[in-house]
Amino acid sequence: MPNRLAQEPSPYLLQHAHNPVDWYPWGDEAFARAVEKDRPIFLSIGYSTCHWCHVMEHESFEHTEIAELLNTRFVPIKVDREERPDVDRVYMTFVQATTGSGGWPMSVWLTPDLKPFYGGTYFPPSTRWGRPGFLDILGELSSRWRESRAELVHSADGVIERLRAAQAGTRGGEMPSDATLTAGVREYGQTFDQHHGGFGGAPKFPRPGELLFLLREHARTGDIAARQMVLDTLRAMATGGMRDHVGGGFHRYSVDAGWRVPHFEKMLYDQAQLVLAFLEAAQAAGDPTFRAVADDTLSYVRRELSHAEGGFFSAEDADSIPPDQVDVPDATKTEGAFYIWGQSEIEQLFDADADVVRFRYGIEPGGNAPQDPHNEFTDKNLLYVAHTLDDVARLSGRSVDDVTAVLDGAPLRLFEARCGRPRPHLDDKVLAGWNGLMIAAFARAARVVPLDDDAATTSLDTAVRAAQFLRSRLWDSERGRLLRRFRDGRSNIDGYSEDYAFVVWGLLELFQAGGDPTWLDWARQLQATQNELFGDDEAGGWFSTTGEDPTVLLHLKEDYDGAEPSAGSVAVGNLLTLGHLSGGDEAADYGARAARAIRRVVTSPQAARVVPLMAAAASTFLSGASQVVIVGAREVAGTVALQRVLVQHYLPGALTLIVEPGVHQNALATRLPWLGAMVAVDGEPTAYLCRDFACQAPVTDPDAFCAQLETLVGHTDR
Repeated sequence: MPNRLAQEPSPYLLQHAHNPVDWYPWGDEAFARAVEKDRPIFLSIGYSTCHWCHVMEHESFEHTEIAELLNTRFVPIKVDREERPDVDRVYMTFVQATTGSGGWPMSVWLTPDLKPFYGGTYFPPSTRWGRPGFLDILGELSSRWRESRAELVHSADGVIERLRAAQAGTRGGEMPSDATLTAGVREYGQTFDQHHGGFGGAPKFPRPGELLFLLREHARTGDIAARQMVLDTLRAMATGGMRDHVGGGFHRYSVDAGWRVPHFEKMLYDQAQLVLAFLEAAQAAGDPTFRAVADDTLSYVRRELSHAEGGFFSAEDADSIPPDQVDVPDATKTEGAFYIWGQSEIEQLFDADADVVRFRYGIEPGGNAPQDPHNEFTDKNLLYVAHTLDDVARLSGRSVDDVTAVLDGAPLRLFEARCGRPRPHLDDKVLAGWNGLMIAAFARAARVVPLDDDAATTSLDTAVRAAQFLRSRLWDSERGRLLRRFRDGRSNIDGYSEDYAFVVWGLLELFQAGGDPTWLDWARQLQATQNELFGDDEAGGWFSTTGEDPTVLLHLKEDYDGAEPSAGSVAVGNLLTLGHLSGGDEAADYGARAARAIRRVVTSPQAARVVPLMAAAASTFLSGASQVVIVGAREVAGTVALQRVLVQHYLPGALTLIVEPGVHQNALATRLPWLGAMVAVDGEPTAYLCRDFACQAPVTDPDAFCAQLETLVGHTDR
């Protein structure tokens, strides 16, 4: 018989709807039950594509004895962290403060008034691997609740008060200097992995904010070493096993230092941010191979993570049923089963060409995955680029042309074969914030390729459809509020600060890509609402929540730029873009709010490691405001020629717009008056290059435009 979670829309909660545990969703019914029964709460937080969440469900939440203990001694509550990041952040802050680490699944025990007194992450059902057993913990905490409750309550009260005190707002100092940011780059250099790319050792997570900071500093100062760290890291990601070489996209992270062995789930926010990093690297290096990786990733998102109406789904799971277990009753899902290969499969698919594929992707008879007791695929092969084309030709005794011909067709053949396997679970909820990031990625892809490239049109159309989806499904126009979650026809949960920030980012990128003022208007409205609901006008920055929900015990600011960027870092970038657009007093207001937020957290070179995207915004702030406007019809050859020159330059801090004379320009000029004076010289498409709204002479010749753009690069590479 299903439990209460069967009525919830969350894919994660629905996964637990048939557990013998008497789960409650987060809400008043559960809280009242805890008070009525005088029981502590067991809070379990995770998400639907979390591998270790699945493990703990199977081991513990389907375990009859454990379920009986949870049902009779506790009030068990399930929370989807992706739907309720506000709840997740409070208890993750507690777990990190008391254990020194965090992650999911997260397990926390609370008093009936929601104060935590014990917590951790994954617990095995019985003691092993140096981890205490879940059954033992439940017994111990149940006994302590009966016998020494006052001590637990006192501890919980004290912890919450200390966490509140630690969150007290502080004003920052001076705006970070050139020297501060340059020293921040050196901080990255000290931990850069010269052999494998990335920073530090295993495991390695994609953290695109770091790469964007280094690229912005390269653009500002000409630091070649900063750019090289990015290029080496992205190349390692692109050739390693963390990338899906068959279907496109990137897995969550690499468990090893060499980007070889992935944790196989795929998250929408990773795809979005990595696309942005690869696109910026392509411009910064003038290397189209980086753009090819971005395009491949965008194709994956369009194919596998797109809602029929235009929005984007959240994630794909790491686990699936192995192909050879399809007909086995109650077969167990295993990690990576959809993505791994046996050598015999490769030989059957490619026959005489199998050696070429085997050498290219590192296929071994006994599997190429490192031997690890936690791996469920050690006898199989993870695809990665093991050899160059020249090496494959040498090893296989074939010509480079022959090898290239085989490998050009290999991904499609592998893809078609893989389509017959059971797919991993798709988390099909649509989250406003993550969609904002993905809109930004598609729109940027449209902005940085030539107008006459089909990819520009495809990417722009995809971004527009997604923005329209958000507008129709996740915008409460009567209240003027953004909603966070859509699934199965239902939209609910008021948006958090990150939802506003990420959607504004996407809309500003979309406005620059297509020029539709609708998106600028909505971006301005959302930014004003974010400032009103979440802004801290005294200390600077933005809180994660409004602070109105009494069940969320801490009013937090999430500054850390981790797997997902912080709302504050993205919001500062948005304010700088809005300032570039606005001019006058409005631009000054945007700039002042951005400066307060930067000063609050970028206080030392070490801050670049913690808040890299905020440090990237600081780099943009120091670089000054630039506007690049091309006045001309988008389909005219002269406009295309000027825009082709523009996209060959890496100008991360510049606002770029194509303005079509006539109705379009008039509509924009009512919002951005400074555009009204920009005309097409002698009726020809014309480029205007401005700094702080002071413009150089307009030009119609692409070579002259190129010479002007070079003046924005105020450094010599070093």
